[in-house]
Amino acid sequence: MSGEEKRGIKELSPLDVYRLLPKTNCGECEEKNCMAFAAKVVNREVSLESCPPLLREEYRDSYNKLKELLAPAVKEITIGTGRHAVKIGGKLVMYRHEFTYHNPAPIAIDVEDEMSRDEILKRIRRVESFSYNYIGRTLSLDMIAVRSTSNDPSKFRSTVEMISKETDLPLILCSFNPEVIGAALEIIHDRRPLIYAATENNWRQMADLALKYNCPLTIFSPNNLTLLRSLANTLLKYGVEDLVLDPGTIPDEGLSETINNFTMIRRNACKGGDKLLGFPILGAPITVWTEKSEPKELLQWKEAYITAMLLSRYADILILHSIDGWVLLPNVILRFNLYTDPRKPVSVEPGLRVFGNPDENSPVMITTNYALTYFTVESDIKSSNVDCYLIVVDTGGISVESSVAGRNLTAEIIRDAVKNSGIEDKVKHRYLIIPGLAAKLSGEIEELTGWHVLVGPRDSSGIPAFLKDNWPPKREG
Repeated sequence: MSGEEKRGIKELSPLDVYRLLPKTNCGECEEKNCMAFAAKVVNREVSLESCPPLLREEYRDSYNKLKELLAPAVKEITIGTGRHAVKIGGKLVMYRHEFTYHNPAPIAIDVEDEMSRDEILKRIRRVESFSYNYIGRTLSLDMIAVRSTSNDPSKFRSTVEMISKETDLPLILCSFNPEVIGAALEIIHDRRPLIYAATENNWRQMADLALKYNCPLTIFSPNNLTLLRSLANTLLKYGVEDLVLDPGTIPDEGLSETINNFTMIRRNACKGGDKLLGFPILGAPITVWTEKSEPKELLQWKEAYITAMLLSRYADILILHSIDGWVLLPNVILRFNLYTDPRKPVSVEPGLRVFGNPDENSPVMITTNYALTYFTVESDIKSSNVDCYLIVVDTGGISVESSVAGRNLTAEIIRDAVKNSGIEDKVKHRYLIIPGLAAKLSGEIEELTGWHVLVGPRDSSGIPAFLKDNWPPKREG
């Protein structure tokens, strides 16, 4: 591997960035000094463009050096335009625990140009309407992959034109025939679709289309990383810079080799500094449907588990066929969890929440700001139609049991949360319901707050029954 094909893989420190900053400590970036700004740049909490002096002509060389220094191991590529555009790649590290993964892998659902208009529209509407609220986040699907099964440029063009009028979702144009792809690009190139795919036989024609219409291009080389890398080198020299790599998704007996290929591509990019493999990887679980003799449910099951495996093994974009919820939902949840910051628990804003129409006699409950805890409690309260107040305590995004054990939830913290919530002005009683898992704090809370403590259920699903038996309290406040 030549020096030009390798990027520095030394761990970046704030000092590396600081050396290239203007060092004015001017505060225009809203940080205390340039070193503090450098630390946030390294952690990708702020961008270089947040430093106005760095954008001046006199610092152009430093800015360019910093851009190169901060370039991710896996290039970030944009597909689509406007509010529905998706970014893929942009990974800084191989393993999630090393640093947060950026740009959750978009999931594209396929349509074929030989489908009827009604069938195509039905699938598009299913994609657009797919929505699931998971711990306060809305999970959805992202793209449409238009496949030319007819191999007819005119038919593909008309299908793509119809689809482009019906949805704003980003598109993947799928055909190995440059004439087919070219016919569609003539009318929707301004939507910046992903071209799929260049091979050893058609790469020049596909490259010409990618350059002419400024669209990203996928390279397809099934189970041959040497050829994949060679094609990437050829296309880069030809002038195509936005590349996506497809090493092939081979189900059943070829699955272990598929996983190995994905892993080796990412390892060579992140650990070996190989620029020729430093591009997003496309996974195609849809390939399971080539085995037409197997039952539909079995193929869906295979597509579901292959999707999960590829998500966890570095796929940056995926093409699926099934639109059944039991195939998709586990994978969009897995994707969400993979792309959360492992250094920061998923949390919600602390403070007072109001449910229903509570009055001065309504119950007051306590929970933590760990997102999974909070949204579970919220769901159970809403489903039981309870009018109440809920004080969400800042525990750094840690669950009740863990925060009690780690002293992120103490009597003192609850006292301060009660005082800061303003709840004392909203209710005339002084009864506080705490989670059952925080029962050991009840005595201290009563001493510090002057409120009577009721120890609630260990699981929020027990809230309705608990309130029915214990509210209003028998003892007068």
